[in-house]
Amino acid sequence: MALRKLVAGNWKMNGSQAALAELDAILAAADAHTTLDVAICPPFTLIAPAAARVPGLAIGAQDVHMAQKGAHTGCVSAAMLVEAGASLAIVGHSERRADNHETDAEVQAKASAAIAAGLTAILCVGETEAERDAGHALAVVAGQLDGSVPREGTGDTLVIAYEPVWAIGTGRTPSVADVAEMHAAIRAKLDQLLDDEGPKVRILYGGSVKPENAAELMAVAEVDGALVGGASLTAAQFVPIIAGAAAA
Repeated sequence: MALRKLVAGNWKMNGSQAALAELDAILAAADAHTTLDVAICPPFTLIAPAAARVPGLAIGAQDVHMAQKGAHTGCVSAAMLVEAGASLAIVGHSERRADNHETDAEVQAKASAAIAAGLTAILCVGETEAERDAGHALAVVAGQLDGSVPREGTGDTLVIAYEPVWAIGTGRTPSVADVAEMHAAIRAKLDQLLDDEGPKVRILYGGSVKPENAAELMAVAEVDGALVGGASLTAAQFVPIIAGAAAA
Protein backbone atom coordinates (compact mmCIF):
# COMPACT_ATOMS: atom_id res chain seq x y z
CA MET A 1 0.00 0.00 0.00
CA ALA A 2 1.45 3.36 -1.08
CA LEU A 3 1.02 5.83 1.76
CA ARG A 4 1.20 9.61 1.60
CA LYS A 5 4.68 10.60 2.71
CA LEU A 6 5.38 12.80 5.73
CA VAL A 7 8.56 14.84 6.19
CA ALA A 8 8.79 16.15 9.75
CA GLY A 9 11.52 18.39 11.13
CA ASN A 10 12.61 18.07 14.77
CA TRP A 11 14.36 21.26 15.86
CA LYS A 12 15.28 19.76 19.25
CA MET A 13 16.59 22.44 21.67
CA ASN A 14 17.33 24.89 18.88
CA GLY A 15 15.53 27.88 17.46
CA SER A 16 14.38 31.36 18.37
CA GLN A 17 11.74 33.86 17.36
CA ALA A 18 14.09 35.02 14.60
CA ALA A 19 14.49 31.45 13.33
CA LEU A 20 10.76 31.29 12.55
CA ALA A 21 11.53 33.22 9.36
CA GLU A 22 12.79 29.89 7.97
CA LEU A 23 9.22 28.60 8.07
CA ASP A 24 8.10 30.88 5.24
CA ALA A 25 10.18 29.07 2.63
CA ILE A 26 9.36 25.69 4.20
CA LEU A 27 5.64 26.42 3.87
CA ALA A 28 6.17 27.48 0.26
CA ALA A 29 7.86 24.14 -0.43
CA ALA A 30 5.04 22.27 1.28
CA ASP A 31 2.52 24.14 -0.86
CA ALA A 32 4.53 23.31 -3.98
CA HIS A 33 4.67 19.59 -3.22
CA THR A 34 1.05 18.73 -2.50
CA THR A 35 1.57 14.96 -2.73
CA LEU A 36 3.12 14.81 0.74
CA ASP A 37 2.76 16.27 4.22
CA VAL A 38 5.31 18.54 5.91
CA ALA A 39 5.63 19.35 9.61
CA ILE A 40 8.00 21.19 11.92
CA CYS A 41 8.38 20.38 15.63
CA PRO A 42 10.04 23.36 17.35
CA PRO A 43 10.65 23.79 21.09
CA PHE A 44 7.55 24.31 23.25
CA THR A 45 8.19 28.08 23.42
CA LEU A 46 7.89 28.43 19.64
CA ILE A 47 4.81 26.30 18.96
CA ALA A 48 2.25 29.09 19.30
CA PRO A 49 4.19 31.72 17.32
CA ALA A 50 5.05 29.14 14.64
CA ALA A 51 1.42 28.10 14.28
CA ALA A 52 0.40 31.75 14.03
CA ARG A 53 3.06 32.58 11.45
CA VAL A 54 2.44 29.63 9.10
CA PRO A 55 -1.14 28.40 9.65
CA GLY A 56 -0.87 26.23 6.55
CA LEU A 57 2.05 24.21 7.96
CA ALA A 58 1.63 21.39 10.49
CA ILE A 59 3.35 22.28 13.77
CA GLY A 60 4.20 19.61 16.32
CA ALA A 61 5.70 19.22 19.78
CA GLN A 62 8.81 17.26 20.74
CA ASP A 63 7.20 15.62 23.79
CA VAL A 64 3.94 15.46 25.73
CA HIS A 65 3.01 14.37 29.25
CA MET A 66 0.66 11.44 29.76
CA ALA A 67 -1.49 13.22 32.37
CA GLN A 68 -4.18 15.73 31.46
CA LYS A 69 -3.13 18.11 34.23
CA GLY A 70 -1.70 18.12 37.73
CA ALA A 71 1.47 18.48 39.78
CA HIS A 72 3.98 17.81 37.01
CA THR A 73 6.36 20.75 37.12
CA GLY A 74 7.95 21.57 33.80
CA CYS A 75 5.68 19.27 31.78
CA VAL A 76 3.12 20.08 29.09
CA SER A 77 -0.15 18.25 28.48
CA ALA A 78 -1.65 17.27 25.15
CA ALA A 79 -4.55 19.70 25.62
CA MET A 80 -2.04 22.53 26.16
CA LEU A 81 -0.31 21.61 22.91
CA VAL A 82 -3.57 21.62 20.99
CA GLU A 83 -4.43 25.02 22.45
CA ALA A 84 -1.02 26.32 21.35
CA GLY A 85 -1.68 25.21 17.78
CA ALA A 86 0.09 21.85 17.57
CA SER A 87 -1.33 18.99 15.55
CA LEU A 88 1.40 16.40 16.21
CA ALA A 89 3.65 15.29 19.05
CA ILE A 90 6.86 13.29 18.99
CA VAL A 91 7.03 10.65 21.73
CA GLY A 92 9.83 8.29 22.73
CA HIS A 93 12.65 10.00 20.86
CA SER A 94 15.92 8.20 21.59
CA GLU A 95 17.32 11.27 23.31
CA ARG A 96 14.42 11.27 25.75
CA ARG A 97 14.60 7.52 26.25
CA ALA A 98 18.30 7.88 27.09
CA ASP A 99 18.53 11.27 28.81
CA ASN A 100 15.20 11.12 30.65
CA HIS A 101 15.10 7.35 31.13
CA GLU A 102 11.69 7.01 29.49
CA THR A 103 10.33 3.46 29.43
CA ASP A 104 8.25 1.82 26.73
CA ALA A 105 5.22 1.99 29.05
CA GLU A 106 5.68 5.73 29.53
CA VAL A 107 6.06 6.25 25.79
CA GLN A 108 2.88 4.29 25.17
CA ALA A 109 1.01 6.38 27.76
CA LYS A 110 2.25 9.58 26.14
CA ALA A 111 1.18 8.40 22.70
CA SER A 112 -2.26 7.48 24.02
CA ALA A 113 -2.63 10.89 25.67
CA ALA A 114 -1.65 12.63 22.44
CA ILE A 115 -4.12 10.60 20.39
CA ALA A 116 -6.93 11.14 22.90
CA ALA A 117 -6.45 14.90 22.61
CA GLY A 118 -6.60 14.82 18.81
CA LEU A 119 -2.87 14.95 18.10
CA THR A 120 -1.02 12.61 15.76
CA ALA A 121 1.69 10.77 17.71
CA ILE A 122 5.07 10.29 16.03
CA LEU A 123 6.45 7.37 18.04
CA CYS A 124 10.20 6.77 17.81
CA VAL A 125 12.00 3.44 18.01
CA GLY A 126 15.57 2.41 17.24
CA GLU A 127 18.63 0.48 18.32
CA THR A 128 22.03 1.57 19.61
CA GLU A 129 25.26 0.78 17.80
CA ALA A 130 26.10 -1.93 20.34
CA GLU A 131 22.72 -3.57 19.83
CA ARG A 132 23.13 -3.54 16.04
CA ASP A 133 26.70 -4.84 16.20
CA ALA A 134 25.49 -7.68 18.43
CA GLY A 135 22.87 -8.65 15.85
CA HIS A 136 19.95 -7.60 18.06
CA ALA A 137 18.62 -4.63 16.08
CA LEU A 138 15.42 -6.29 14.83
CA ALA A 139 14.61 -7.81 18.21
CA VAL A 140 15.23 -4.54 20.05
CA VAL A 141 12.94 -2.56 17.79
CA ALA A 142 10.26 -5.25 17.87
CA GLY A 143 10.36 -5.12 21.66
CA GLN A 144 10.04 -1.35 21.66
CA LEU A 145 7.01 -1.57 19.38
CA ASP A 146 5.41 -4.22 21.57
CA GLY A 147 5.78 -2.01 24.62
CA SER A 148 5.24 1.45 23.11
CA VAL A 149 2.57 1.25 20.42
CA PRO A 150 -0.90 2.24 21.65
CA ARG A 151 -3.34 -0.38 20.44
CA GLU A 152 -5.90 2.30 19.61
CA GLY A 153 -3.51 3.81 17.08
CA THR A 154 -4.67 4.15 13.49
CA GLY A 155 -3.22 5.34 10.22
CA ASP A 156 -4.64 8.78 10.97
CA THR A 157 -3.39 9.08 14.56
CA LEU A 158 -0.08 7.21 14.70
CA VAL A 159 3.23 7.47 12.85
CA ILE A 160 6.30 5.35 13.61
CA ALA A 161 9.78 6.86 13.21
CA TYR A 162 12.70 4.44 12.98
CA GLU A 163 15.83 6.17 14.17
CA PRO A 164 19.01 4.10 14.45
CA VAL A 165 20.46 5.81 17.52
CA TRP A 166 24.02 5.51 16.23
CA ALA A 167 23.14 7.47 13.08
CA ILE A 168 21.48 10.48 14.72
CA GLY A 169 23.60 13.57 14.18
CA THR A 170 26.68 11.53 13.27
CA GLY A 171 26.49 11.77 9.50
CA ARG A 172 26.37 7.97 9.33
CA THR A 173 23.41 6.15 7.84
CA PRO A 174 22.57 2.46 7.55
CA SER A 175 22.79 0.91 4.13
CA VAL A 176 19.68 0.97 1.96
CA ALA A 177 19.41 -2.78 2.54
CA ASP A 178 19.54 -2.28 6.32
CA VAL A 179 16.81 0.37 6.17
CA ALA A 180 14.65 -1.84 3.96
CA GLU A 181 15.06 -4.81 6.31
CA MET A 182 14.14 -2.79 9.39
CA HIS A 183 11.17 -1.03 7.84
CA ALA A 184 9.79 -4.34 6.56
CA ALA A 185 10.12 -5.79 10.06
CA ILE A 186 8.39 -2.77 11.57
CA ARG A 187 5.55 -3.10 9.09
CA ALA A 188 5.12 -6.77 9.94
CA LYS A 189 5.00 -5.94 13.67
CA LEU A 190 2.45 -3.16 13.09
CA ASP A 191 0.28 -5.56 11.12
CA GLN A 192 0.41 -7.91 14.09
CA LEU A 193 -0.30 -5.26 16.72
CA LEU A 194 -2.90 -3.14 14.92
CA ASP A 195 -4.62 -5.60 12.58
CA ASP A 196 -6.29 -3.74 9.70
CA GLU A 197 -4.75 -0.41 10.72
CA GLY A 198 -1.19 -1.76 10.57
CA PRO A 199 -0.76 -1.24 6.82
CA LYS A 200 -2.04 2.34 7.12
CA VAL A 201 0.49 3.61 9.68
CA ARG A 202 3.33 5.58 8.11
CA ILE A 203 6.90 4.57 8.96
CA LEU A 204 9.46 7.38 8.79
CA TYR A 205 13.22 7.01 8.61
CA GLY A 206 15.22 9.26 10.92
CA GLY A 207 19.00 9.31 11.23
CA SER A 208 21.24 11.86 9.50
CA VAL A 209 18.77 12.53 6.69
CA LYS A 210 20.16 15.27 4.48
CA PRO A 211 19.62 16.64 0.95
CA GLU A 212 22.25 14.30 -0.49
CA ASN A 213 20.60 11.06 0.64
CA ALA A 214 16.92 11.99 0.99
CA ALA A 215 15.68 10.78 -2.39
CA GLU A 216 17.51 7.44 -2.11
CA LEU A 217 16.19 6.79 1.40
CA MET A 218 12.64 7.87 0.54
CA ALA A 219 12.56 5.43 -2.39
CA VAL A 220 13.11 2.41 -0.11
CA ALA A 221 10.09 0.13 0.31
CA GLU A 222 8.05 0.90 3.45
CA VAL A 223 9.80 4.23 3.98
CA ASP A 224 6.89 6.67 4.16
CA GLY A 225 8.85 9.81 4.88
CA ALA A 226 11.51 11.16 7.18
CA LEU A 227 12.05 12.56 10.66
CA VAL A 228 14.79 15.14 10.12
CA GLY A 229 16.94 16.68 12.84
CA GLY A 230 19.65 19.25 12.18
CA ALA A 231 18.90 19.58 8.48
CA SER A 232 15.41 20.89 9.31
CA LEU A 233 16.71 24.02 11.02
CA THR A 234 17.12 25.95 7.77
CA ALA A 235 15.02 26.07 4.65
CA ALA A 236 18.19 25.75 2.58
CA GLN A 237 18.72 22.23 3.94
CA PHE A 238 15.13 21.15 4.56
CA VAL A 239 13.49 22.20 1.30
CA PRO A 240 15.69 19.88 -0.83
CA ILE A 241 14.75 17.00 1.49
CA ILE A 242 11.08 17.79 0.92
CA ALA A 243 11.75 17.79 -2.84
CA GLY A 244 13.62 14.50 -2.60
CA ALA A 245 10.73 12.87 -0.76
CA ALA A 246 8.24 14.21 -3.30
CA ALA A 247 10.30 12.78 -6.15
CA ALA A 248 10.65 9.31 -4.60
